[in-house]
Formats: sequence, C-alpha cells, structure tokens
Amino acid sequence: MSSRFIDSLLSADRPLIMEVKRRDAHGNDLFEGRSVADVVADFEAVGSPCISVVTGRWFGGTGDMLREVVEATDRPVLQKDFITRRDQLHSAKSLGASAVLLTAALLPESSMGTLVTTALSLGLTPFVEVTTEHEIAAVPEADACVMAVNNKDITAKERDLGDVERSLGLLPNLERSGTRCPVSASGIDRPEVAARLLGAGFAGLLIGTSLLRSHSLPDWLAAFDEARRAGAAESLSPLPPA
Repeated sequence: MSSRFIDSLLSADRPLIMEVKRRDAHGNDLFEGRSVADVVADFEAVGSPCISVVTGRWFGGTGDMLREVVEATDRPVLQKDFITRRDQLHSAKSLGASAVLLTAALLPESSMGTLVTTALSLGLTPFVEVTTEHEIAAVPEADACVMAVNNKDITAKERDLGDVERSLGLLPNLERSGTRCPVSASGIDRPEVAARLLGAGFAGLLIGTSLLRSHSLPDWLAAFDEARRAGAAESLSPLPPA
C-alpha cells in the first residue's frame, strides 16, 4: 500500500520528521515569537521531508494548528495527538493530515486494530508509537504503518529526558514486525545521537524540541551530517590487527 508520508521519509537525504510544537512538556515556550508559518518555513528551507504538528493540549496545540501547518506546506503532515476514536481520524483527514499518531500504550488491542484499519481506509498512514515488545507484536498491518519507538515516558507526560537505548533495544522487534519504516521518536537531543540512531538502522527520526530550541537549525543539521559521515567512515575502516 502506497504512503506519501512513508515514501517521502524513505527517499529523503535527511530522514528527519521535524516537529511544530508550541510548548515543551514543562510548559516552556518553543516558538519564541515565531508564527506557525515561520517555523514551517524554517523546516522547509532545510529540506524536512515530513512535518509533525502537535495538536495536544499538553503542548499548547489545537486543531487549528494542524490546519495552519497544512496550509503552509506541501510536505506530508503528521497529526500528533492522543487519538482514541474513529471520528478523530475523520477530523484529521478533513484538516489535511497525511498521517496520524496512534499510541499503543493508550489503546486496547481491539481499538488499535480498528483505528489502524480505519486510518488506512481513509488514506491516512498510522504512525504507531510503541515502547515494548508486546506493543509491537500487537500492531496489525505493521507493513503499512510507521512503527515508532517513543524514547520518553508518557505516564510522566514526557517530562523525562528520554532514553534512546529503548529504541536501539527494540529495533530488531520493529524489523521483525514487517514495517518498512522503523522510527525513533523524542528525546533525541544532539546531532550525534541522531546520527547514531540512523547508523543503527532506523529509517527515520522524529525530532521536535531540540530543533525548535536550536539557535541555528542549519548548524545543527551540519553537525548531524558530519556525525553521519564520521560514523560511515568508521564503519568502513579496516579492523585493527589482532
């Protein structure tokens, strides 16, 4: 099944889903005087293949923000919110989303199945957020979904620092699920960490707060590119003699 969101991410030189988020988990302003359109323009200028928009109230989001982002870009857009009902999927579709967040920790397996099936029938890509092996194994039609490990703890309202080792530990399970788009999401605070995750085998990353807080997005990405090159060169270097 074709997915504009997945295809855009997999074909990108920098497979980074950049996120529009008004506030961090502690309530701190991340826009710093910028408008939604300003943030989207910054992301487009550096070639973000997909854009995520947080519409959840925890982070100062609204449905209108989703509409603003969709109107400001031609990139596929992910709506990040706690979606638990089919009518929310229809709303996301009507507002122009290409993908929707489904959080496994919040959904019974039967509800996950219904929402995945409904999203796909509407032409929406399920962006399924998981934190355990069991959650991964319970996702139906994973081959048509983005399977994303959340490095943060939603039970703490994502106020923790995050642990990318969770992503690295669950990557084999993601690969066995059949998804063609394993993603690591949240808690990716430095370019070197992002490069390490892609080098390990993730097809994409979702990064929000660290990019919005960066004083220079081009400089952050230049450091990311350099870290990727260094990692690739290291992997190609001959082993030292025994």
